[in-house]
Amino acid sequence: MEKYQVLLYYQYVKMEDPEQFAQEHKAFCEELGLKGRILVAEEGINGTVSGTVEATQVYMDKMHADPRFSSMPFKIDETDGHAFKKLKVKPRPELVTLRLGEEDVNPLEVTGNYLEPDEFYQAMQDDNTVVIDARNDYEYELGHFRGAVKPEIKNFRELPAWIEANKDQFEGKRILTYCTGGIRCEKFSGWLVEKGFEDVHQLHGGIATYAKHPEVKGQLWDGKMYVFDERISVPINQVEHVIVGRDYFDGTPCERYINCGNPFCNKQILCSEENEAKYLGGCTHECRTHPNNRYIEEHNLTDAEVEARLKALEAEANQTI
Repeated sequence: MEKYQVLLYYQYVKMEDPEQFAQEHKAFCEELGLKGRILVAEEGINGTVSGTVEATQVYMDKMHADPRFSSMPFKIDETDGHAFKKLKVKPRPELVTLRLGEEDVNPLEVTGNYLEPDEFYQAMQDDNTVVIDARNDYEYELGHFRGAVKPEIKNFRELPAWIEANKDQFEGKRILTYCTGGIRCEKFSGWLVEKGFEDVHQLHGGIATYAKHPEVKGQLWDGKMYVFDERISVPINQVEHVIVGRDYFDGTPCERYINCGNPFCNKQILCSEENEAKYLGGCTHECRTHPNNRYIEEHNLTDAEVEARLKALEAEANQTI
């Protein structure tokens, strides 16, 4: 069996023609049989792809031969096969969506101080330190650094406004930020510096790098790390595994993500297989009874079977009243 790898990478660098580059780059990736998602913007490149060890090595060598990406680090995970269903290479206005407009930050000019995993590990244990998770809420719920602040946001572009509304709890503190591979923190930490926060640091290489440090071994991380591919999640802490995720329906420990069966909702929820069947894959009654419920279609449930499960849920609800 051929061995496969997943590559995670980014580089902030001036790109003259993102659309042309994206078109040519997609053709190159197709030749190698890579699958994944690559974004190209005037400010650089951000990608994650999967392929055979041979193909991904050719890809890395080719990228490093380009002066623009000669120092670009790759985070590498072994995998049993492709971690993506298809290949997408798209030009975008931004590599990460913050939509700061005139306040946009160039990480090549301003960004927080880099901390290597062992430095980050030590800094987290300082009483005057606050650790801010720069990811989305569903990513945090699956796993996060112990004691990290969870911004009440649904997506990354909401983070600056949330910080502005809660800045009192961060003033005078040593601020540490982290994200999956580091790219979101490049801009977020720079934005914090621009806003006057004086002691700002970021985890160099993100959680993905922290997990592989030979001495730290992912310690002080609880749960798993959410990844944007078919794997959904990967382990981080090599010393102890603490489950922090909670089932959407009953609050029991859970690390299994599903999308709501209603395609017009598509909410990501942590849910056991048992509860997915019990609740017909829907996060609400409206989603369970939606005419396009994917769970019902995929499991070929009859009208009678659906009705029986809905009645069982109704009876259970009545018992708790």
